[in-house]
Amino acid sequence: MAELYDVLGVPRSAGDDEIKKAYRKLARELHPDLNPGDPAAEERFKQLTVAYETLSDPEKRRRYDTFGESGMGGGQDPFGGGGGGLGDLIDAFFGGSGGGGRGRGPGGPPRGPDLETVLDLDFAEAVFGATHDVSIKAPVTCETCTGTGAAAGTQPATCSMCGGVGELRRVRQSILGQMVTSSPCPRCAGLGREIASPCETCRGEGRVTRPRTYSVDVPAGVDHGATLRLEGRGATGPRGGPPGDLFVHLRVGRHPRFTREGAELISVLHVPSTAAALGVDLEFETLDGTEDLHLPAGTQTGRELRLRGRGVPEVRRIDRRGEPVRGDLVLRVVVDTPTGLTARQEELMRQLAAERGEAVAAPDAGLLGRIRSAFK
Repeated sequence: MAELYDVLGVPRSAGDDEIKKAYRKLARELHPDLNPGDPAAEERFKQLTVAYETLSDPEKRRRYDTFGESGMGGGQDPFGGGGGGLGDLIDAFFGGSGGGGRGRGPGGPPRGPDLETVLDLDFAEAVFGATHDVSIKAPVTCETCTGTGAAAGTQPATCSMCGGVGELRRVRQSILGQMVTSSPCPRCAGLGREIASPCETCRGEGRVTRPRTYSVDVPAGVDHGATLRLEGRGATGPRGGPPGDLFVHLRVGRHPRFTREGAELISVLHVPSTAAALGVDLEFETLDGTEDLHLPAGTQTGRELRLRGRGVPEVRRIDRRGEPVRGDLVLRVVVDTPTGLTARQEELMRQLAAERGEAVAAPDAGLLGRIRSAFK
């Protein structure tokens, strides 16, 4: 096989503009309409088209640069007949109909549809990451016919309706001249091949539905409603078509003590009024373990304590050590007012109020005292 860069006449370091310019120049020279009856020019034009299709696509070019011809898919000769996309390139550069009115070749079996599933995570798994299996039912390649859709000993044949093109074109006259419309061939569904003897297992589809299980690596820091994309894990396309993707939607459960605001974890820290007034050292259980806290005397409701780096990892940020950058854990203090005081506790509270010069309600005289007061 010819080196693709040599076909275009550009170095391996060529940029996108240089590749495009070289293709346009050579395509004008080698176009079949300008070289009727010249099989050599037609073959070179095919090679030129495949070279441009490969090198103008960043992912295809990367695979070709890394693996050579084998990276172009299936080990097939890319300069063989029936290469898809030729008409698209001609239309893009010359505004024509893809080869002087000739039908465009079929693009091969269609890609399978994408699939979706839901994965439930608990709160800590979303923060720290986890690995889970997901199970789905999806079309997979039929093992009996290896995806061809044809019965054993037979092969798909060229479609008798479209001649293998995969589409039907209709020409009609209008006030603007000839109008050409095209639609997928109804007999072969646009594949260009029909099956006379379908496979008994898949009935000509080339695929059957089976349960499948995949292991999903959930990165640390994902949030409720996030979606992970597993490339090539969707449904297999009919008759050997490539698979679609699997989209895993994440559903994160609630935590009894923590909520989340972006990369920050939020929790409420309840403190007795005595501890808030006098100060206290206490332990707090974070998602990472136990932390020692110190509340100074006079702590008020609404005060925030911030524990650096004890929040949620940010999925797209890493520090100098290559670790995800984590947010903070924010503790919002709530001072609890005591209730259900005993007589002795109430007496001590009143003594404290009197000593501080603070006004408080009179002692409760009980139900009988309130009734007597009502009739005075």
